[in-house]
Amino acid sequence: MHPSLQFLLLVAILVVALIIGTVIGLVIVYAAFGMNTMEAITTLNLNAPHFVSALWVVQFAGTTLPILATPVFFSFVVMHDPASYLRTSFRFPVQLLVIVLVITFFSFPLIEFLTNVNQHIALPSWLKWLEANQKNEEKLMTAMLSMKSIWDVIYDVLFIGLLTAVVEEFMFRGCLQTVFERWTKNIHAAIWITAILFSAFHMDFYGFLPRVLLGALFGYFVAWSGSVWTSVWAHFLNNGTVVVVTYLYQSKHSKISPDDNHVFNYPAYTISLIIILFLFWIYRRVALYNKPALQ
Repeated sequence: MHPSLQFLLLVAILVVALIIGTVIGLVIVYAAFGMNTMEAITTLNLNAPHFVSALWVVQFAGTTLPILATPVFFSFVVMHDPASYLRTSFRFPVQLLVIVLVITFFSFPLIEFLTNVNQHIALPSWLKWLEANQKNEEKLMTAMLSMKSIWDVIYDVLFIGLLTAVVEEFMFRGCLQTVFERWTKNIHAAIWITAILFSAFHMDFYGFLPRVLLGALFGYFVAWSGSVWTSVWAHFLNNGTVVVVTYLYQSKHSKISPDDNHVFNYPAYTISLIIILFLFWIYRRVALYNKPALQ
């Protein structure tokens, strides 16, 4: 099957899975909480009883599960090659996970810089509809990240941090990046195309550039190590940090707001870039040096 057809088929499977999953999620909400709660979900009435619980149900059934099911079904049933399209091998140097950890935390200043750049880019007129969508997403995320106890933190870290990382990396760095690598015959093109689609999928214009950077970082982690778990680890660290910082701010244990985009300064941005480039060079050397021995 030509990679272009693989891409179209993968997108089609995802769309169908998202539709079916959303319907199933709403049916479960109706059965568990009644019509009023289901209407509250569709109208974003955050004050309705059981809204947050119903929101988690719809999120899991309508988004998380379909994004996981799509690459699994595509790689096992359609392509019959899960090793290439999911890249779930653990055969990579464990040192890479430590390097990914350091790169992830040194990337925060650079992500903030790109966020500030993105904030100054005017939203094109043909994308004005994204403003309403983004406001709705912010409301939903605020509701999901409302944490009153340490158990709420653990739950959000596992769901928003770990589970989201697994399903999105299987989809994007597993299937999509493999498809574009075979289509373009160029790993760099595949990584950046996938990163752009990854960012566009979130439909967040003002977070587009930093998310492209994250997608590219994740892409190179996988390309050089041969394993999707390196990018899952990085994705988890990024999302999990957001959850923890949000909780610390909500509980007044920290004055740093997760929405504050002026935590760092220009020297920090420059140092961040230099350190990331240096660590990437080390990551690539470690990964490629150990590949023949592992194979």
